[in-house]
Amino acid sequence: MHKMPRIWIDYCQLMVSQCKITRSRRTFDRALRALPITQHPRIWPLYLRFARNLPLPETAIRVYRRYLKLSPENAEEYIDYLRSVGRLDEAAIRLAAVVNDENFVSKEGKSNYQLWHELCDLISQNPDKVTSLKVGAIIRGGLTRFTDQLGKLWCSLADYYIRSGHFEKVFDSFAQFEESMIAAKMETTSELGQDEEDDIDLELRLARFESLITRRPLLLNSVLLRQNPHNVHEWHKRVKLYEGQPRQIINTYTEAVQTIDPLKATGKPHSLWVSFARFYEDNEQLDDARTIFEKATKVNYKQVDDLAAVWCEYGEMELRHENYDQALRILRKATAIPARKAEYFDSSEPVQNRVYKSLKVWSMLADLEESLGTFQSTKAVYDRIIDLRIATPQIIINYAMFLEEHNYFEDSFKAYERGIALFKWPNVHDIWNTYLTKFIDRYGGKKLERARDLFEQALDGCPAKYAKTIYLLYAKLEEEYGLARHAMAVYERATAAVEPEERHQMFNIYIKRAAEIYGVTHTRAIYQKAIEVLPDEHARDMCLRFADMESKLGEIDRARAIYSYCSQICDPRVTAHFWQTWKEFEVRHGNEDTIREMLRIKRSVQATYNTQVNFMSSQMLKATTNATGTGEHLTAKLYSGLSLFFHGMPFHYPVNF
Repeated sequence: MHKMPRIWIDYCQLMVSQCKITRSRRTFDRALRALPITQHPRIWPLYLRFARNLPLPETAIRVYRRYLKLSPENAEEYIDYLRSVGRLDEAAIRLAAVVNDENFVSKEGKSNYQLWHELCDLISQNPDKVTSLKVGAIIRGGLTRFTDQLGKLWCSLADYYIRSGHFEKVFDSFAQFEESMIAAKMETTSELGQDEEDDIDLELRLARFESLITRRPLLLNSVLLRQNPHNVHEWHKRVKLYEGQPRQIINTYTEAVQTIDPLKATGKPHSLWVSFARFYEDNEQLDDARTIFEKATKVNYKQVDDLAAVWCEYGEMELRHENYDQALRILRKATAIPARKAEYFDSSEPVQNRVYKSLKVWSMLADLEESLGTFQSTKAVYDRIIDLRIATPQIIINYAMFLEEHNYFEDSFKAYERGIALFKWPNVHDIWNTYLTKFIDRYGGKKLERARDLFEQALDGCPAKYAKTIYLLYAKLEEEYGLARHAMAVYERATAAVEPEERHQMFNIYIKRAAEIYGVTHTRAIYQKAIEVLPDEHARDMCLRFADMESKLGEIDRARAIYSYCSQICDPRVTAHFWQTWKEFEVRHGNEDTIREMLRIKRSVQATYNTQVNFMSSQMLKATTNATGTGEHLTAKLYSGLSLFFHGMPFHYPVNF
């Protein structure tokens, strides 16, 4: 009885009552397929009720889409369901289709304008959810379609722009509305034959429109500040909009500093206080500016740096007006130890209890004390900075230089020592460099043992990256004031202590200094060590220089032995320059036997490198055979591997001469 709707209805109700979702859906679908289309209205109400009660809306949406293909007049029911489940984008699309369908008759008795108004409300109030429609174009289309309802439609368009954050477009919509109303008023006046100049209402509208255009930036700024009253940048913009209106500027600054919560502020809230004080300063009202700064120092900012900036700006203002004692007093007050001390990064404490550890304020106070205070007061400030453990390497160097300028040389060295105790590598690098240089300039060779102790202390734990400078300074000290053998020992230590890429340069310096002090024969051992420890690229260069030196000394056999040793790391296909140099050497100093021996060595070296390549290819062949078998595929892999090995390697075929 598959053609009997009563049986299908009972069957579907049974499945629904048992909460068998998938079986119920399939049963409804079978019923719709089995029954003639004239019987479908008996099934669809049950099917739709079942679909609406499901926990996920996707099934109901698909069911409704099929239902509307047969009964498009029930689109309003589907739209209501979509709005109830939050699928507003599709609801707007369906509602727009209904509005554009001239043959659609609402079952709820709604007119086309009422449906259009519903669409405008839906899309204007949910701009973040309705993304498939061009909202602005739709509402503007309604403006030309329903000319007697312009006010509501313009409000809908403005509401959409406000909710979307397009505040400039809100103003544009408002301006266009005013303009359209003026045009309509002028047209009405013209039709009635009235004089436009005598129409007070028209003049008022024109004046309102002109005022609106004038106030555009201020209105936009007001909207943004209502959206986020803690936006520091917008408050600064508002002050600029009132340029030339002192009373409005003061009111704006006052409102800004009272409104903004520093903990929620976007931007730097202290900049408003500073600008407020600068406004009074520019108008020669220093007492009012001081009052603003005093209030600014009591604000609970989010960051200590904000309060430190306020104190520094306060001091800068007094300096600009040559109130030097006042500036010193302000900075000393800022750095005074509070009754309740707190750590710099302890956010649970107000910034006023932590600003005494701000290096920014202490640095400015140190500069002022150097320029305006006494030697003792300046020294006390630097000592306090070091005691608080907030000093930087630059502060230590500045302190030592200050003491040196006043001829307190030993005190300046003690300052360097205190800095060295505070910092570790690499932060201590600049302090050591300055300290060692100043010590040598001061004492030269008078306190040689003390200088050596300082260098050894500096080199203890020194990273290879920073060792080169200190070793060169150490060697220079030994050369000028110490012993030559000590200098050579320092150079030798340096060749092992510096970074690998600097060793070649260090060996060059070592060889040059050894040749100047002891003569070129003393460099043989250095050359030998360099060839042993340097990578092949630099070892070849050392070998060539070593051999050249021996040939200049007339030690031809020594030079030939060096060339022979170096040939073992010189592939003829890559290092043609080496073999050409050896060939020229043999042409000048050798004979037929030595040239033949050189050629034999060259062939032997080339065979060695070829053997290494063949061994590598055989290993690749073996691995490939184990993995993929034999055949043309194997050969292709082998050639591919060899091409990778030789990629970028220039080939030089041997030439007999």
